[in-house]
Amino acid sequence: MKFRRVLAPVVAAAVTTPALLLSVAPAFADDKPAAQTQEKQTQEKPSIAELEKAAAAAQAVYDDAVADQSAAYAALKAFDSDTHPLTAAVNTAQAAADLAATAKTEADQAVVDAKAAIEALPETATEDEKTASATVLAEAEAASTIATEAKTAADAKVVEADDARDDARVAAARAVDLAQQATKEALADKTAADEALAEAKEAAEEGEDGEECVAEPELTTVVTGLPSTVVAGTKVNFELRVANGTDRTMDKVLPFAYVHATDRSGLNDLDDLVHLQWSSASSSTWKTVDNEHYMDAISPLKAGAHVDVKMRLTIDALAPAGNGVTFVAGDYFNDNGSCGGSPDLEGYEFLIAAAGSKPGKVDDAKPSTTESAAPDLKPQSGSSAGPVNGSLAATGSTSGISQVALASGAALAIGAGAMFAARRRKAGSHV
Repeated sequence: MKFRRVLAPVVAAAVTTPALLLSVAPAFADDKPAAQTQEKQTQEKPSIAELEKAAAAAQAVYDDAVADQSAAYAALKAFDSDTHPLTAAVNTAQAAADLAATAKTEADQAVVDAKAAIEALPETATEDEKTASATVLAEAEAASTIATEAKTAADAKVVEADDARDDARVAAARAVDLAQQATKEALADKTAADEALAEAKEAAEEGEDGEECVAEPELTTVVTGLPSTVVAGTKVNFELRVANGTDRTMDKVLPFAYVHATDRSGLNDLDDLVHLQWSSASSSTWKTVDNEHYMDAISPLKAGAHVDVKMRLTIDALAPAGNGVTFVAGDYFNDNGSCGGSPDLEGYEFLIAAAGSKPGKVDDAKPSTTESAAPDLKPQSGSSAGPVNGSLAATGSTSGISQVALASGAALAIGAGAMFAARRRKAGSHV
C-alpha cells in the first residue's frame, strides 16, 4: 500500500528560499505559533509558473556542473600526454640533464686519462713534457668541475619541473573531486525541483475538491530516555511512544522520526554522522529508519491506546562537538479513506560531545514544542507500557520528506505548519 505525499509547496520553498536552510544551534529558540507559521506557508505557496522557473534554474545549474566536471576531468587527463606544457617542460629538462651527465662523464674520463699520461712519462721526460702533462691535467680537472656543476644545475631543473607538474596534477585531481561533488548536489536540487513541479501539476490536474488529510493533535509522539548529551562514537537507546488520544481506532499509524545535527557553529551539517534505528519486541534486529523517515505501520492503534517503539541513536566517532535534534511525529490512515497526522513536530534537542568525553550523568532531552497531554492512555492490547509487538506491519509506503531533506538538510526545522503540509495526503489517494 502506497501513500502519496503532496510535497510541492515545501520542496519548492526549500529549493528557492535560502533562508529556510536553518541550522540546529540557536534556531530552536524560534517558537512562533503553529497557526501563524501555517498561514505564512499558505501565503508563500509557489505557483506552477514559479516552480517551472525554479526547475529550469536547477536544470541550468546542473548542466553547468556537468560541463565543469567534464572540463575538470579533461584537464586532469591532459597530463597523460607528452604535449602538455608541464610534461614537455619535464622532458626538456630531463634531456638537458642527460646531456650534462654525458658531458660530466667525458670530463671525468679526461681527468683519468691526464693522470694516466703523467704516470706514463718516462724518467727521461723533459721538464717541458712534464709541464705540458700537468697543464693537460689541470685543464681536465677544471672542465670536470664545470661539468659537475652543470649536471647539478640540470638535475635541479628536472626536480623543479617535475614538482611543478605533480603540484598541478594534484590540483587538477582536487578540481575533479570538487566538480563531482558540485554535480551531485546540483542533481539533488534538480531532482527535488522536478519532483516539486510534478507534484504541483498532478495536484492541479486532480483539482482541490478532494478531502485532505487533517491535523490530529490527539495523535501524540513522545520520546523518553534520550539523553540531553550524547558522546560521539556511542549508541544510546530510548523509546518513542505513539499514542491515540481520540475515541476512535486508527487503522494504520506510521511513526515518523528524523535526526538533524550541526557542529557548534551551526553552519556545518553532520547528518551523515548521526543515525536512527528502531526495533520491535518480536525481533532483536535493529532496523534503520528508512530514507523517508518512517517506520513500519502500527496496525491498528485503538482508541486511547499507545505503543512504545524501541529507538537507538548512533553518533559516529568522527563527529565533532555540536548540537542535534530528533524530530518525531505520526500519521494515520483509515480503511474508509480518512487520514491525518500530528500537526506539530516534537523536537528533542541534545548536545553532541566529542569522542572520549565524560559528560557524567545528564538529564533526558526535553521537547521543544508543547506536548499534548493524554494521561489516561492505556497500552495497546492492555499490556503495561510494553514495547511494540507483532502489530507492526510493513506498508511499503513512500514519503516525500526525504526530498525536503535533499533540498535542504535543515528544512525539517521550517515550522510545524510547513511540516504537516509536507506530510499530508489527500484522502483516497492511497492504493
